[in-house]
Amino acid sequence: MADSHPAVSLHPLYRAEQVRELDRRTIAGGIAGFALMQRASAAAWQCLRERWPEVRSLTVLCGAGNNGGDGHVLAALAAAEGLAVQRILLKELDELSGDARRAADMATAAGVGAEPWSPGMAFSGQLLVDALLGTGLDGEVRGDFREAIAAVNASAKPVLAIDIPSGLHADSGAVLGEAVRAAATVTFIGDKLGLHTGAAADHVGELAFRALGVDALAEADLLPAARLLDASLIEAWLPPRARTTHKGDCGHALILGGAPGFGGAALLAAEACGRLGAGKVSLATAPEHVTASLVRRPEVMAHGVRGAADLGALPTLADVLVAGPGLGQGSWGQGVLQAALAAGKPLVVDADGLNLLAAHFAGMRREDWILTPHPGEAARLLGCTAAEVEADRPAAARALRERWGGVIILKGAGSLIEGPAGMAVCPFGNPGMASGGMGDALSGMLGALLAQGVPLESAARLGVLVHARAADLAAAEAGERGLLAGDLASYARILVNPTVCDGDL
Repeated sequence: MADSHPAVSLHPLYRAEQVRELDRRTIAGGIAGFALMQRASAAAWQCLRERWPEVRSLTVLCGAGNNGGDGHVLAALAAAEGLAVQRILLKELDELSGDARRAADMATAAGVGAEPWSPGMAFSGQLLVDALLGTGLDGEVRGDFREAIAAVNASAKPVLAIDIPSGLHADSGAVLGEAVRAAATVTFIGDKLGLHTGAAADHVGELAFRALGVDALAEADLLPAARLLDASLIEAWLPPRARTTHKGDCGHALILGGAPGFGGAALLAAEACGRLGAGKVSLATAPEHVTASLVRRPEVMAHGVRGAADLGALPTLADVLVAGPGLGQGSWGQGVLQAALAAGKPLVVDADGLNLLAAHFAGMRREDWILTPHPGEAARLLGCTAAEVEADRPAAARALRERWGGVIILKGAGSLIEGPAGMAVCPFGNPGMASGGMGDALSGMLGALLAQGVPLESAARLGVLVHARAADLAAAEAGERGLLAGDLASYARILVNPTVCDGDL
């Protein structure tokens, strides 16, 4: 099976610089900048009315530049519809120029008053509109803007952010000192990568994208910075099996993990591997964990391994290896990982396997493995801090692939998958996944997909997608709090058999 992707159009995501170039080309092509601003404001106003039809008063906070201009035009539209509008200025009217000044004058002509920002001022609107800072922000928010953002967040009123929540980095999703926590965001022309990963999950709210008549994909030289995974990919990548399929067609995965005292992680991985359709699942684990494996999941072929020498031919008999769940960082784990690396088989490395790579195999680079770090593990693999990873998750994912090769899954809110075909972002998942063993379940799912012949990069994307969607289905049924990694396997099984899924899943 070639490592190609199915004919499903994935939503493109762009860097802020690319969107600005799209904006420039659109204006150069004959659409006036102010006309484009009016389109954006009209789209934002429509989203506002759809989301909050009961609102009768607004507070619109306007900064400088085009983002502030969008706010001024929206204020004019709201006033024309009979809403009471409070307009708060972070930039005095006489300091504005160009389209932003024209937009401000439009709001004034519509009868909208203007108040300069001052700390402690009251927000009279039922709803706040954030038009303070746009996608050009690259340094930490300071001064009046920081105070205004803090006041917006402290107000406890719902917020609509225009284009991006002020203070959020458009490329990385990092908070630049202080960022608006919006209930909804409407973004324009090209969707931004930073709205979909990292801290963005706590700031964007419900996201609406409006192209404003601009076809970004028509610009062949502006390749998307990433693509957003879509649930339809599951069926596209996993068509129904032939009636004559047998277990040998579905591959053999070997889970290597469960050092003495750490057996649970390997059992979770093995069960998830079986539930996603691997024909055979073997488990190499410390001898004291074999009985637990037989009781929990007798279909898994469990082998008691006292050390690497006990593995024998097991790694060479499997089609794919998963090394890391409960591996530990002692001599047992080091020896088992060394054997896995020497087997020459496609490999998933997770958890302590990643820590051992960082500590003992710093010069290694392979194209036939999937590495699945969370930010802490990513930091060890890169020789930096977890805070530095989270400050620019896309850059960290790219650096990991450049350094270690293969396909990288940088886990977290808006998990990133970086491979030869570029970056993909997972928009699914929920806070209930913040519990032990979730990564072990993912590594088992990845092993199952590779065993069934799904190519490396496609398996990484599909595994992350199924894992996150399964968690969402589990949370929808019983809530996020208390969600366990062991809950995911049964939901994942439903997802990879689309013919038994309700179309609304």
